[in-house]
Amino acid sequence: MKKSPLAVLAAIATATALALTGCVAGEDTPAEPAGPALGEDGWSADVLNIDFATYNPLSLIIKDQGWLEEATDGEVTINWIQSAGSNKANENLRNGAIDVGSTAGSAALLARSNGSPIQVIDIYSQPNWAAIAVPAGSDIESVEDLAGHTIAATKGTDPYFFLLQALDEAGVGLDEVTIENLQHADGKAALESGAVDAWSGLDPLLSTSVATAGTEIIYDNIDFNSYGFLNATETFLQNSPDLAQLVVNAYEAARVWALENPEETAAILAEVAGIDPAIAEAVLIDRTNLDLDGVPGETQRAVLEIIGPIFVESGDVANQQLIDQALDALFNPEYAEAADPDFFE
Repeated sequence: MKKSPLAVLAAIATATALALTGCVAGEDTPAEPAGPALGEDGWSADVLNIDFATYNPLSLIIKDQGWLEEATDGEVTINWIQSAGSNKANENLRNGAIDVGSTAGSAALLARSNGSPIQVIDIYSQPNWAAIAVPAGSDIESVEDLAGHTIAATKGTDPYFFLLQALDEAGVGLDEVTIENLQHADGKAALESGAVDAWSGLDPLLSTSVATAGTEIIYDNIDFNSYGFLNATETFLQNSPDLAQLVVNAYEAARVWALENPEETAAILAEVAGIDPAIAEAVLIDRTNLDLDGVPGETQRAVLEIIGPIFVESGDVANQQLIDQALDALFNPEYAEAADPDFFE
């Protein structure tokens, strides 16, 4: 590597400046980086637990390229833990199994609203990753037709919240459908076996089912998808701002790499997800926007302000005040603002 751990300090000077005021973050106050614990002898921690997920292509690039391992040069053990869905990433963030995890924006808001002390430090994608699908030959042709039927969805994830919004828009009450809480892969299997009538699915599993099982998408709406959020625990941000900045640097480097190497990115996704490269290319090209500003802020908040009241209506969050407090505490843009995508050159 060209840069030592100390080089990270310059990149996060802006991010840590506010911490010098002595403010202590509370549950409803964004946790500013508390100043790096890193000394001249190394990094602030000797272990970094971070997730990777097939719904987060940038995480796959970083893991494949080994940038974090190279940058820390054996001084930090990098543990990669796969997230099967946003709900699993949130569980691992809450119980401390990972320091950094990738979720849908809606799932991050839900977790924060229900007391999980996480903050979003980077936006990794603007995906159209959720849609409602039915088996080949189904007589269900619209969201309105779902009344009286069983739908698979993974609670706590974007496809679940996509489903709630779609049902609300169509005037179908939650008491008119049966929602089976199945993990994404299990929902796909249940749909293809006929165990459920519909599935609110997630890519790349969704596109794979369409290509291999003749599954039909009956409703698709990018506006009902929230962004891809990279989240970190407040404890991690307070104790290891240097490693947090390193991770965000890697994410922004991966974004550049993905845009410059679309075929290689698709190949990595295909290998990890176990899908055909053509399907991986379709997911990335047709249903995922990686060419966006990674700094979290008002654009993402505007989307979540629409989704938040649905949480309250569905009973996933107790009241709107918790939503409002979470929105005020969720975003921590300093790391993305200070990101250096050239760090790994």
